[in-house]
Amino acid sequence: MLSKDQRQKRIQEIIARENVATQGELVALLQADGVQVTQATVSRDINELRLVRLPMGKGRHRYSLAQYRGNENLEGELARLFQNFVHDIDRGENMLVIRTAEGHASGVALLLDRLRRDDIVGTIAGEDTIFVVARSIEEGEAILEEFHELMLG
Repeated sequence: MLSKDQRQKRIQEIIARENVATQGELVALLQADGVQVTQATVSRDINELRLVRLPMGKGRHRYSLAQYRGNENLEGELARLFQNFVHDIDRGENMLVIRTAEGHASGVALLLDRLRRDDIVGTIAGEDTIFVVARSIEEGEAILEEFHELMLG
């Protein structure tokens, strides 16, 4: 039985060499390598590794490690992701909910986390929803306006 770190390293190796579109495919590939794993475990690993789903064309996607070239490109990349994948943003007090295209929430949340902003306490991402906690109500309002501008271009 592999440790969690070993299993996650194996996942990274698999997605580096294979076009894996679904969690089910990843489970099957791991099991073919002799790793006994459930889809629930793979789902947690995908979130922890912050894998993103990249479009391959014709409505197909594949998992990939997020690749970023440094902080100077983060804001431009975030703007691109907001324009392409964010559908809606809502706020209640100091909490924001960002709705994305399916499979893109973790990639957007990863960039928000990497910005290390003082006005954002943290993020939680699902498949198509990101929960963002702002430090205050006022900062939540400012972040909402900023994110709307990013979304609209």
